[in-house]
Amino acid sequence: MNDHHQEGQQTTHFGFQQVPAGEKAGKVAEVFHSVAAKYDLMNDLMSLGIHRLWKRFTIEKSGVRRGWRVLDIAGGTGDLAAKFSGIVGPEGEVVLADINDSMLKVGRSRLTDRGIIGNVRYAQANAECLPFPDNHFDLITIAFGLRNVTDKEKALASMLRILKPGGRLLVLEFSKPESAGLSAIYDQYSFKLLPLMGKLVANDSESYQYLAESIRMHPDQETLKGMMEAAGFERCDYHNLTGGIVALHRGFKF
Repeated sequence: MNDHHQEGQQTTHFGFQQVPAGEKAGKVAEVFHSVAAKYDLMNDLMSLGIHRLWKRFTIEKSGVRRGWRVLDIAGGTGDLAAKFSGIVGPEGEVVLADINDSMLKVGRSRLTDRGIIGNVRYAQANAECLPFPDNHFDLITIAFGLRNVTDKEKALASMLRILKPGGRLLVLEFSKPESAGLSAIYDQYSFKLLPLMGKLVANDSESYQYLAESIRMHPDQETLKGMMEAAGFERCDYHNLTGGIVALHRGFKF
């Protein structure tokens, strides 16, 4: 968890700051309450629209089938849930989960507006203690959400518990660019342009500064793969996308 103990108190990182571990969830919640309404627009601007391709690749690698039960954690505004709903069909089920009720409301209204109602349900849930039965889901996805979780090891264990044997987890997350040149350009973009875009589009530079910092603090590709293996996932692998700016990790439960 990259925690430190300071004066007897457990701390964790919130972007580049150290904060008491018990305060991180509340601070992350404030960020996402703040950005919820403009989240889709900012995603398009921040990724130059490429986040849609990253999500399409995730769906291709998910192997999702008709009749499956799918959980999308940190599902936010519902991009993945909408696609999964069409694939699993009326005999399947998609649960869009988010710890943040502002994001969940935006997701629910987006999907309802698109007429996606029959096989999708919504859950306000913390990834560290998911409120679902053991061996319940065929597939779990978490896109751009794991880096905001305080105790990632606990969250991975919770995901493993609720997957069916043979089920799989896909984690789509910002990662470490493969080349130093790309890394330097990406740093300039993240720490100069991203907060500026947040200021201009959403009048909220601080939240987007946090989002940039949280990306840098997230474990790199091999570290996250090792964390998934330590949690009990098997046949773990990852695919670098856009030069490693994003990676898609996959692991199975047997």
